[in-house]
Amino acid sequence: MQVIHQPRVAWDTARVIGDALRDDALFGWLHQEFGGLFGPAAGDALVESRNRVRWAGDARLPVETGLWRVRLEDALRQRPELADELAGLASVARAHRP
Repeated sequence: MQVIHQPRVAWDTARVIGDALRDDALFGWLHQEFGGLFGPAAGDALVESRNRVRWAGDARLPVETGLWRVRLEDALRQRPELADELAGLASVARAHRP
């Protein structure tokens, strides 16, 4: 049995989200995947994060990344069974970055 370090999964995925906020193709894919995992509200939250970064500029990226880390840690505490799937999602996204 593999032990998954949930805070690490949350951090890795939050970094992927930060990258996706500036990349149209990655964002579209991630938006769809998050909607499938966490429901439409998660997809809406991604769009809101992207809009804040577009409005405020790249200086906002660390803030949004940090917010997503906390959100994901909270989500994994409530639904630990998603950790494997979330880790896989982050891995696929990192592999497809330019």
